[in-house]
Amino acid sequence: MFDRRRSEWSAPEPTGSADPLIWLTQWYFSQCDEDWEHAYGITVETLDNPGWSLTVDLTDTSLAERPFTPVFHNMSEAEAGQGLDGDLGWWHAKVEQQKFKAYGGPHNLPDLIGVFRAWQARSANLP
Repeated sequence: MFDRRRSEWSAPEPTGSADPLIWLTQWYFSQCDEDWEHAYGITVETLDNPGWSLTVDLTDTSLAERPFTPVFHNMSEAEAGQGLDGDLGWWHAKVEQQKFKAYGGPHNLPDLIGVFRAWQARSANLP
């Protein structure tokens, strides 16, 4: 089977790009191996609060078994299931069933990607 990672057109490793979306697209492409992308992937959706949700399938990635402590920004854990209205910058993130799941306000999609990016960077430095 063709292994895209070993060709001259291989996916770049995610870089230190300041743009969160560029970083996420690079991370996604670095997972693609002619198998992973057929069963797993990344989902970005809107919420009706309004806001955003980000789900990243971790199965068969280096993050699949890495610990992640849920985080909450401008909200309590009890509020996490409800979301918040308005422009208040809120978000929360967790990992369950080998999926990174993050939710945030209408201006916080870059923050959701940033939480995932920071976790990936910290995990890359662990044994």
